Amino acid sequence: MNKIVWNKRYEINVDFIDKEHKQLFSTINKLLTLSENEEKSEWVCREGIKYLKNHAVEHFAHEEEYMRSIHYSDYEIHKHLHDNFQNHTLPALEEELEESGYSEESIRHFLGVCIGWVVAHTQTEDQAIVGKTISKWVNLPHGEEMDALEQTIVQLVQDMFQLKAKPISRQYEGENFGKVLCCRYVYRREKKEKWEIVLCLEERLVLKVVSDMLSTQYLKVDDMVINITRYISRQFLDKIGECFPTLGTCEMDSESLLTYDQLVNSFERAHPACSLLFDTGEGYFAFCVTSSDTIRGKIVPSLNAQNAMSQIKKYLSGEARKKQILVVDDSEFMRSNMVRLLGDDYDMIESSSSVSAIKSITVNRPDLILLDYEMPICDGRQTLEMIRSDKDIADIPVIFLTGRGDAESVKKVMSLRPEGYLLKTMSEEGIKKTIDDFFAKREKKS
Repeated sequence: MNKIVWNKRYEINVDFIDKEHKQLFSTINKLLTLSENEEKSEWVCREGIKYLKNHAVEHFAHEEEYMRSIHYSDYEIHKHLHDNFQNHTLPALEEELEESGYSEESIRHFLGVCIGWVVAHTQTEDQAIVGKTISKWVNLPHGEEMDALEQTIVQLVQDMFQLKAKPISRQYEGENFGKVLCCRYVYRREKKEKWEIVLCLEERLVLKVVSDMLSTQYLKVDDMVINITRYISRQFLDKIGECFPTLGTCEMDSESLLTYDQLVNSFERAHPACSLLFDTGEGYFAFCVTSSDTIRGKIVPSLNAQNAMSQIKKYLSGEARKKQILVVDDSEFMRSNMVRLLGDDYDMIESSSSVSAIKSITVNRPDLILLDYEMPICDGRQTLEMIRSDKDIADIPVIFLTGRGDAESVKKVMSLRPEGYLLKTMSEEGIKKTIDDFFAKREKKS
């Protein structure tokens, strides 16, 4: 059962605000329960969502009255976030619910957005009301500004996720650190100046954060996880914007999800002005900023109220990314040939031994493994046996690469029941056709 767990880190020690926050959490939990009940009543869901909306609006009014009474300096910023959620986000979600007839998918979308927004807002803006703020930085030299940005991000990660972020690099250039979820945001000023910001989050970090929020163990990224992450990320960036006036005066213009391939392509298209990499101990994440001078055109469709569910569904189904192939071969020449031959249509990763292959498979979960049968020390047969013995990766398809074409060798290979085999002596056209046909057949089956 998914459930948002209230704990002391959400408290701001203003009794009536904490009480209303708890009520918001409780209402969302009831709706989570209803959304998982196959016999749920549409009327009950309608009433529950109406109650959540009314309670949120009433809470905003009470909280704003309190901020005025204490002459809170950032009242306008805080109220702007309330207004945006109340006047734009909620109406768009309600319209989506109505148009879909309160489908399970639209209810999950509604709840994912609400959870992400409420939890992140409670831990950042609401905490700031009682003085739990981070420094604001103005007119700093470039070197000091980078130090301040790192410090701000580290503090936010501690406040929002209860994790200790350690800066690893100020020159992250798209290096692969495992399966990732990349949220891309474009901000615009009145003078049409644009900033593109990408948060690249390792999936295991995302799953850890969302699992802790919902008191459950998420094992894979789904639509709920993505929607929670989207709104946590937006709040994260809003808070950074408050600390740095350069970004704080911008309004979000568009939002999209990137695959790893698209992230790398964006680096080739426009090198970031700022690109920081952090390790939280629970996974890596990167914070990348590109200025308007280097932003060129669209690289992916933007998410909006009308297409969010369909775009996220495509993203999860893999339509938005290239299929990933791991080439395992002790020959650098063979690996580079495969990358050259298949790299335009597939995301290629390489391993030179069985040990590095198992590590790569566990982290990346490729769509296909091309496995050399005749590697030294631990050959292809032994490597496949290790793969099939691990339930988490046992279902990944494997095609053997072999230099032998005699019947006896082929028989030994096929007895392990891989998806097939490729002779290294085949023509490049034949190899490419075999791989393309393999994925085409799997598409038809699915």
